[in-house]
Amino acid sequence: MTGTRRADRCASRRRSRAKPSGRLRSTSFNACFNAYSDRISGFPLLSVQKILIVRVSSLGDVVHNMPVIADIRRRHPEAQIDWLVEESFVGLVELVSGVRRAVPVSLRRWRKRILSLENWREIGAFRRALAAEHYDLVIDCQGLIKTAWVAKMARGPLVGLANRTDGAGFEWPVRFFYDRRVPIEPRTHVVERTRQLVAAALNDPQPQPGDEIDFGIDTTRAALALSSANLNLPVPYVVFVHATSRADKQWPDTAWIELGQSLVRRGASIVLPWGSESERATSERLAKEFGAAAIVPPKLSLPAVVGLIEGAAATVGVDTGLVHIAAALKRPTVELYNFATAWRTGGYWSPNVVNLGTAGQAPTLQQVKSALAGFGLL
Repeated sequence: MTGTRRADRCASRRRSRAKPSGRLRSTSFNACFNAYSDRISGFPLLSVQKILIVRVSSLGDVVHNMPVIADIRRRHPEAQIDWLVEESFVGLVELVSGVRRAVPVSLRRWRKRILSLENWREIGAFRRALAAEHYDLVIDCQGLIKTAWVAKMARGPLVGLANRTDGAGFEWPVRFFYDRRVPIEPRTHVVERTRQLVAAALNDPQPQPGDEIDFGIDTTRAALALSSANLNLPVPYVVFVHATSRADKQWPDTAWIELGQSLVRRGASIVLPWGSESERATSERLAKEFGAAAIVPPKLSLPAVVGLIEGAAATVGVDTGLVHIAAALKRPTVELYNFATAWRTGGYWSPNVVNLGTAGQAPTLQQVKSALAGFGLL
C-alpha cells in the first residue's frame, strides 16, 4: 500500500472511531502523520515556480495566513506566489511582501444572488481567468467546500487539509477535491496549522517552535494609505477595537469608558475605528465620554487601518480581525477573550501581545490596565 493510501486509510479510520466531539485520538493521529511522513521522506524539496495560496476569508483568518508567504520565500526565493482572497480583503493581501498578485474572488457576493444569470456569467469569466494561469501547486488553506471548489478551478495539483483541527472550520467532502491531503494535529494554533500544511505541501521541513513568525506586512505602504485619509492624529493615541460580529465576544461599554478616561487623564487620545453603521454609532457613543481626546475617523480602507494601528501607542480590542492585525504588526496589543480560544488565535510571537480572558472569566478592567501599564501608558 502506498503512503498516500495508507494516510487516507488512517483518515477514514479516524472518522469511524471518533468520539462525538470529533477530536482525533493522539495515537491515531501519530500513526497517520507518520504514514504521511514516510511518503515524503527521502524526496528532494519540491521545485516550484508558481504557487497559488487559497484563503478567502475572514479578516482574522487572512491575517493568520500571512506568515506562510515568508516561509515559502525563505526556502523558495524564486517562487511566484499568488493569493486567492475575497475581493474586500485584496488591499490587505497586497501589503504582504512576497505576494505577486492578489486574485479577487466574490464568493460572498455570488452567494447573495445565486439564481442570477449575470452572476453565473461572472463565475464563468472568473473560472476562465483563473484557469489561464498554470500553477505548479495550489494550496487550499481553508478546508471548506467553497474554497476547495474555487481552488479546483485553478490549473495545478491541489493540496489541502486531511482533517479538522479544534475550533477551526473544516468540511470533510473537500477530500474529493484534493490531490493530496495533509493531516494536522487537532490542537494546533491557526497560524501553525497553515504553516504546517504549506510546508508539507512543498515537502519542506516542518516549522519549528523557535522559528520567526514573519507576517511580512509593508507598513510603509500602509502609512501612505493612512496619510491619504488626512487625519490629524495626536500622539500618543490608543486604538479601541470594540466591534465584533458576535455579541458574546463584546466587552462592556462601562469598561471601555473607564479605561478610556484613565488613558485620557494620562495624556493619550482614543481612536475608535468602525466598519459598519452600527459600529460607527457605538464609536460615536463611546467617544462622547472622552470629549476632545476622542477621534472617530471616517471609514478607512484596510491598508489605512493597518497604518493607523502601526502608529498607535497600543491597541486594545476584542477577538476580531483588527486586533489580529495589531498582533501581526507586533505592536503593543491587548486581546480580550470571553472564550477559551486564545490558545488557538491569540498572538504568541511577540512579548508585545497580551491575551486576557477565557471561558467564564472575562477580562477585567484591572487586568487591562495592568497590561497597558506594562507598555508605559498607565
